[in-house]
Amino acid sequence: MEPIQGTAHEEAAMATETITAEMEERPFWPAVRKGWRKRCPQCGEGRVLRGYLKLNDSCDCCGLDLTKTRADDGPAYLTILIVGHLMVAGMLHVFMAYRPSPMEMLAIFGFGTVALSLFLLPRFKGVFVGIQWAKRMHGL
Repeated sequence: MEPIQGTAHEEAAMATETITAEMEERPFWPAVRKGWRKRCPQCGEGRVLRGYLKLNDSCDCCGLDLTKTRADDGPAYLTILIVGHLMVAGMLHVFMAYRPSPMEMLAIFGFGTVALSLFLLPRFKGVFVGIQWAKRMHGL
């Protein structure tokens, strides 16, 4: 007869240790910073995005599976929120201080709105991927 490898209590303790190791807290702010740079939240080397907003299926360096991430409308909403507040405050200040013509305001703030939106949107998408990885959302 072969000896029994372990009792039910020992096996339960090992399973608990495994679950605890898997659920270990991941660093939140480093993942957000890596996401802002559009890099993999796990290794910080591979690119999260291919193209402008399309997510890679996995990290080129560490192989992290990114197919389960769901940023959806979060980055767009946050971009609109930030850009809207910055542009309205800027428009109010410029109008009160310098009184430019409506066409000058349209040219300056129209360009500023588009440029800032194009800059922020992919970065916020990377931030959302980093948050989801750090908080173990969607199976990451």
